[in-house]
Amino acid sequence: MNSRLFTALLVVLGAGFAAVFVILVLPPLLQNADVLGAFAGGFVNPFAAGYSLDVIFCWLILAVWVIYEAKLKGIRHGWVTLVLGVVPGVATGFAAYLLLRTRHEQRSGS
Repeated sequence: MNSRLFTALLVVLGAGFAAVFVILVLPPLLQNADVLGAFAGGFVNPFAAGYSLDVIFCWLILAVWVIYEAKLKGIRHGWVTLVLGVVPGVATGFAAYLLLRTRHEQRSGS
C-alpha cells in the first residue's frame, strides 16, 4: 500500500466513523442529554460491557502511545487526537493520530 492510499483510507475511515457516530448518537442525545446514562448503557449486559471495555482500553493504549511518542519523537498536538478518541470515538482519534504521526515523519525525514 502506498502512502497516498494509506492517508486516504485513514481520512475516509476516521471521518466515516465520526459521521455515523453523529447520525446515530446525536438525535437521542438531543432528546435526553443524560451523558452518564448513555455511558452506562454500554454496560447493560456482559457482551456490551466487553465491547465497552475494549474501547476504553484501546483509548488508554492510544494515550500511552501518544504521550510516549510526544517525548521520544517530538510529535506535537497528539492531545487533540485523544480528545477525538473520546468524542466521537477511538476510531477517529486513532486515525487522526496516525495521520499526525505520518505527517511528522514525512517532515522530519524519519
